[in-house]
Amino acid sequence: MLKNYFKTALRNFRANKYFSLANIAGLAIGISASLVIYLVVHYDFSFDKFEKDGNRIYRVVGDYVFSGQPYHDAGAPAAMPAAFNKEITGLDIVAPLYTWNKDVKMSIPGKNEEQAVYKKQDHIVFADAHYFELLPYKWIAGSWATSLAEAYQVVLTESNAKKYFPAMEPGQIIGKEIVFNDSVRTTISGVVKDLDQNTDFTFKTFVSRATIETPRLKPDDGDEWGSASPSSQLFVKLSGGTKPSQIDNQVAGLFKKYYTKAVPGISITYKLQPLADLHFNTAYENFNQRTAHKPTLYGLLAIAVFLLLLACINFINLTTAQASKRAKEIGIRKTMGSSKIQLVVQFLSETFLLTVIAAVLSLGITPLLLKAFSAFIPEGLHFNLLQQPGILLFLLLLILVVTLLSGFYPALILSSFKPVLVLKTQSVSGKGSSRGAWIRKSLTISQFVIAQVFIIATILVSKQIHYTLNKDLGFKKDAIIYFSTGYKDMKPAHRLVLMNKLNSIPGIAMVSLSNNTPSLNSIHYPGSILKYKDGKKEIKAHAEIKYADSNYIKLYKIKLLAGTNLATSDTVKSLLINETFARSFGFTDPGQAIGKYIQWENKRFPVNGVVADFHQKSLHEAIKPVVMASRSSQELMFNVSLQPGNGKAWTTTVSSIEKAFKEIYPDEDFEYSFLDESIARYYTAEQNISRLLFWATGLSIFISSLGLLGLVMYITTQRTKEIGIRKVIGATVTQLVFLLSKDFLTLVAFAFIIAVPVAWWGTRQWLQNFAYKTTLSWWTFFGGGLIMLSVTLFVLSVRTIKAANANPVKSLRTE
Repeated sequence: MLKNYFKTALRNFRANKYFSLANIAGLAIGISASLVIYLVVHYDFSFDKFEKDGNRIYRVVGDYVFSGQPYHDAGAPAAMPAAFNKEITGLDIVAPLYTWNKDVKMSIPGKNEEQAVYKKQDHIVFADAHYFELLPYKWIAGSWATSLAEAYQVVLTESNAKKYFPAMEPGQIIGKEIVFNDSVRTTISGVVKDLDQNTDFTFKTFVSRATIETPRLKPDDGDEWGSASPSSQLFVKLSGGTKPSQIDNQVAGLFKKYYTKAVPGISITYKLQPLADLHFNTAYENFNQRTAHKPTLYGLLAIAVFLLLLACINFINLTTAQASKRAKEIGIRKTMGSSKIQLVVQFLSETFLLTVIAAVLSLGITPLLLKAFSAFIPEGLHFNLLQQPGILLFLLLLILVVTLLSGFYPALILSSFKPVLVLKTQSVSGKGSSRGAWIRKSLTISQFVIAQVFIIATILVSKQIHYTLNKDLGFKKDAIIYFSTGYKDMKPAHRLVLMNKLNSIPGIAMVSLSNNTPSLNSIHYPGSILKYKDGKKEIKAHAEIKYADSNYIKLYKIKLLAGTNLATSDTVKSLLINETFARSFGFTDPGQAIGKYIQWENKRFPVNGVVADFHQKSLHEAIKPVVMASRSSQELMFNVSLQPGNGKAWTTTVSSIEKAFKEIYPDEDFEYSFLDESIARYYTAEQNISRLLFWATGLSIFISSLGLLGLVMYITTQRTKEIGIRKVIGATVTQLVFLLSKDFLTLVAFAFIIAVPVAWWGTRQWLQNFAYKTTLSWWTFFGGGLIMLSVTLFVLSVRTIKAANANPVKSLRTE
């Protein structure tokens, strides 16, 4: 029976090639888009799902409030782990970590004093045995209980063991030495297999925590409870039955007990962050790993659903459009004894066959889509059917769902034809024709609504990106490169020599030294509490601290509103503040702040000048108070303004800069960035969303056009006799085209009315992510409607003009 169904389906496919190909194209696009989105969403939601009792693993994080401004930090005070072990109940594991975030130089001593040197190594962490209790590493050599028990021990993952000792087996490297930064000599005590699951714990070199607790390596924060570095993190595993709120309460009491140097205006709260939140929460650092955005993932799922719905609606419209061609076949089948259920199964089998073909095509399209969206696709995501059996399961489920959604309604419609009527007149009109027409029109309106929402969203996102990339940020960003001499260079004389060399290069307009650029897009930035007494009360404010020389505001063209510029100095002697900082201290006019003294780090400094506000971060965030001071020891970054020119001239200049850099720092790698490109990277997520929406819009328009074409073909086929009669009595082609098109244009207008409020609400919600945003202009919505109208008119013209030009004699004869 099934074999017969599929034979009939293949015959129908051959008999209606164009309809079948259109159906397959629509379904293949919908399925391949859904498959790509499934891969992305499944990848991100699979992170750290393999840890035993992962729902009981938490990280201790801090929430700060400085003068009413909230900040977040993944760091925990260095003294906290010991206090947790002694005083917090309800914990099975307390696992402190200290990440080595700087680029690390690693040397492998060899024979005859030869060394293999590896620069810029990362994924290094200081840990103890509890870390390996927390995560399920498999040991190849050594033991979790002893391998990190003493200072200057190190454990490698299998991949790093092969990298550093390519000719040795894991067991043979035990006892070998690794020297970090030419000063920290360690001994290899163990090798573990790399974690083969998706995880944010990407460390590959584990140095014993006892090493960083030695006097010469211990961080400056020591045992202070009032300070925490993002590098110092604390993970805990709760005992069975313990609630996170119970631990939060204990931590609050513990912090209150030991934090005895509380500063007015500063609030600090430590709490537990679930392991499952690590990959998605951008408020806290994630070991410098990529974080996913849940609303974006849910948005991707919505796009997948919409594209699938469009494909299914397209299938329904095309199938019902050719119903009249199969009326005689259905009548004969019913006369021969076929039941309605048999006919429904027959038509569903045809839909299933087309869906399977579309799914097979989607497997070929998916790698191309992954390549097209490579900037949006996570680096660790791969498409491999043999290694990812879940893809086949998802595809099978998708085939079944699409078959039912696409085929069930047409199967019911086709199987309900009355054999007497269709064999007598070969017409499909009947009792339910009016209701069926409304269903088809409703489906078409749904297609237009989805397509128009995509169009409007694409226009709006592109408009916001253009706004962010072209808005005046309050400083010059073009033709400026910056690079750092590295945290290890503590001799200001080296930087002065390099500056003199750079100033002699013809392609350079100006050079400035600072600790960072005006725009610093990171979770954490150097800041401090500053105080000002206006004679009646003391006012406190938290501000970002920027160290810079006298050329800084000249190079970046930051406007000086009042006072004078900074003077380059070895120690802080005066301050520059921005407008926002001046207002926070009650100065309504910039000139009022000049000469006033501000307390910072237990010293009083005069305000020499006030500069105009500039954006320190992306437009997602509001401008915050800024203080500028000159302190040579902190100014490790070179800011270089290039002379006006083209790429070739700049390449020559950069080569000269690198040559000068290497003369002073021969062992360091020269790495630079263009400031405007760095700022553009702040909006990578938005640019990826724009590209995604552009493709989704294109696909939705294409699929909607196929569905519209199917409906137009259905209507023109139904009205063939009417068109012939109207032509005989004198109707022109223009009149006939308008007659056939007006109903469809009404559907487009109706869909536009529905789409506008939906698009307005969605885009308005998205724009809330920006502190500074573009306006929701009327032309954004009007333009979306105009694009959809243009596409509709084009599709209509393809079929209606042909129908209107048909020979009326031939039309009437066929009727």
